[in-house]
Amino acid sequence: MKFEGQLLSIHIAATGGEAMTELGEATLIEGVGIEGDRYATGRGYYSDRPDIREVTLIDEETLIAIERDHGIELLPAEHRRNLTTRDVPLNHLVGRRFKIGETILEGGRLNVPCKYLQTLLNKKVFVPLLNRSGLNCRIIEGGKIFCGDLITDIDH
Repeated sequence: MKFEGQLLSIHIAATGGEAMTELGEATLIEGVGIEGDRYATGRGYYSDRPDIREVTLIDEETLIAIERDHGIELLPAEHRRNLTTRDVPLNHLVGRRFKIGETILEGGRLNVPCKYLQTLLNKKVFVPLLNRSGLNCRIIEGGKIFCGDLITDIDH
């Protein structure tokens, strides 16, 4: 599967429930997560539940569709995923490796929406996010990522 997308934004939070902070660049740590993020330090809302969530992605196309179809604006700082992408087929990347800048990620599982997000935002996003809530990934090769980096497949 050949694709070329773009990294639009990077967000982290120091603890679960804390407002997301936007970054222009970040360091991905292999097998750990994004430097400074709640899941890299074990301070996330779901940190006590084993899962693949070293880094989480959601696509801009989903955010546009939710606003168009449901009248709900979901900003990159609100959706609680670390990376917002454009032109990346996230739902097709489970089990596949891809590059963001100099790093390599592997799609672990599709993210599922949670009632916690709906409560935190006070927006009815649970149903609109069904089957398009993003992708949870492993970091295979860490390094720096920057907003604007290309995202490309390496498994084809």
